[in-house]
Amino acid sequence: MGGEVQARIAAAVAVADVHPLLCAVAHRTGDMSLLREGFEPDQGQLLAPGRGLGPAEETEARAMAAAALADHLASGRPDHQLTPGERRRVFGFLIGSGVAAHWDDFLTEELALPGSDPREPSWHTTDVGRAFRCAVIGAGASGLAAAHRLRQAGVAVTVFEKNGDVGGTWLENVYPGCRVDVPNQLYSYSFAQTNDWVSRFSAQPDLLAYLQGTAKDLGLGECVRFRSEVTEARFDEAAREWSVTVRAADGNVTTETVDAIVCAVGQLNRPSFPALEGRDSFTGPSFHSAAWDHTVELSGRRVAVIGSGASAAQFVPHLAGQVAHLDVYQRTAPWLLPTDNYGDPFPPAFHELLALLPGYGRWDRVWQFWLMHEGLLVAARVDPEWDQHTEAVSAANDLVRSMLLDVLRAQVEDDALFEKMVPHFPPFAKRALRDDGRWAATLRRADVDLVTTPIAAIGPHGVRTADGEEHPADVIVYGTGFRASAFVAPMKVVGSGGVELGEEWGGDAQAYLGMTVPGFPNFFLLYGPNTNLVINGSILIMVECQVRYAVEAIGRLLRGGHRTMSCRRDVHERYGHEMQEGNARMVWGVADVPTWYRNAHGRVTQNWPFDLHTYWDRTREPDLADYELA
Repeated sequence: MGGEVQARIAAAVAVADVHPLLCAVAHRTGDMSLLREGFEPDQGQLLAPGRGLGPAEETEARAMAAAALADHLASGRPDHQLTPGERRRVFGFLIGSGVAAHWDDFLTEELALPGSDPREPSWHTTDVGRAFRCAVIGAGASGLAAAHRLRQAGVAVTVFEKNGDVGGTWLENVYPGCRVDVPNQLYSYSFAQTNDWVSRFSAQPDLLAYLQGTAKDLGLGECVRFRSEVTEARFDEAAREWSVTVRAADGNVTTETVDAIVCAVGQLNRPSFPALEGRDSFTGPSFHSAAWDHTVELSGRRVAVIGSGASAAQFVPHLAGQVAHLDVYQRTAPWLLPTDNYGDPFPPAFHELLALLPGYGRWDRVWQFWLMHEGLLVAARVDPEWDQHTEAVSAANDLVRSMLLDVLRAQVEDDALFEKMVPHFPPFAKRALRDDGRWAATLRRADVDLVTTPIAAIGPHGVRTADGEEHPADVIVYGTGFRASAFVAPMKVVGSGGVELGEEWGGDAQAYLGMTVPGFPNFFLLYGPNTNLVINGSILIMVECQVRYAVEAIGRLLRGGHRTMSCRRDVHERYGHEMQEGNARMVWGVADVPTWYRNAHGRVTQNWPFDLHTYWDRTREPDLADYELA
């Protein structure tokens, strides 16, 4: 092999994360000697640089990987096909041999090697000898996954989408700097993995292109009715079917009849505005970040941004320097997770790596999951024996807190600004924000003020804070999040006995496995109550688990000769208590800090409190004993 190719390989492996690199090369070449003792990650140091490997060991590991890959490419040998035993060995190297057997099936599904589809439905309507109709409400990431799997099972699917294209929140949120905060190898479908990413944390246009491209590749557009908003879904007990009322963009209203509904409207698509006195009195332009008004000229104007959460942390740095002056109103300082490459595109050498070693992306997917899951989840658990007088809930949580404070202190020399930016609650009690240093850099600017005095009122020409100071503004942008606890609003869902879902919940949403509610037969929620992930994975993993459960449950229902299934109330209530008890052992369940994880009753209705393997295992094979069948 020529020196030029050798140089390409060397440059490519230099930008790879060494542990998934070794796995990917061992997989392609069959050389398991690469996974030698001493190269494996230290499971106790997953948050540390090198994951336990020193510089000398890393250099040696990369050199071995490069040599093995070069030899394989020069030989012309076909790529190696992993045996089950070899796959388990690779998993054991990556995540630890002591837990590899437990995680093997889960990670095999996530790896989803080319030519395999481990989560494909196990049944088809031709097996049960009857047709089945299903409405999917929403064509975002969840709805597309549901439509794909239902169609694989032969179900007649109609997707109702209020917008003019697929994409959901990634179609609607177009504010400057909008991007995902989960590595995109994870924030993608197991059945539609790709190496065509521009950066590790994809910007909104790239994610939208991925979702729209996946929908096109799978032919899902043919089953979507665009600009069609479901206003009501009502269960007919006599006919044992659902009537769906749909309003088109021209105001025309139609009614469709289906056997089941998959509600995929999501949690983060209904903007929340703060209850501030005089909000409607402001005479200048104002809008929410989730409905960005690109017609408003911001250049040279004084802009007030209310909120300092995830969206604001992304768009505020883009406004700074463009506007004349920026006031950022902060209620609660966020924790910032240092992510050096957060806003950067992949270097050319990384694309070269994927060209030379296409399987790297799949092993990186597994590795990124493990880093987030095992590396961070432990720091969110409450230690009841922790008695140190710090703003933390465990030794691990306190260690993360100290590390994050050190990073922040290095970024902010000004003591007054530093004190404003220090969160006074344990890490992960509310959403932590990915940051590459630009948030602090923005707030240090002379034309930016971080205002932490509470807002008293909004006036015609600006904002008045509780200290009586008037802050003039030409434009107000609300980065104040979403009404996440209103899971199906504004849609009306009426189940058995004429009970409306909002009344059933009484503002305190709960669903068995986050998906089913007593009295609402054949109605499945995706990304429903207690299915949000904080730090331990990607919501798309949860969604794929939920979709499989719903599709397999329908299959078992039909094979049993039944028409409907409705969650048993005792099962539902027992599960609700389990969620409350589980979340009470997590930092977000005990910390006294405002967060969208809690509803108006103070109960955590958003978050899943256990590890992902638990949810995967419980949704893998539906148990119809949990349901009343008819």
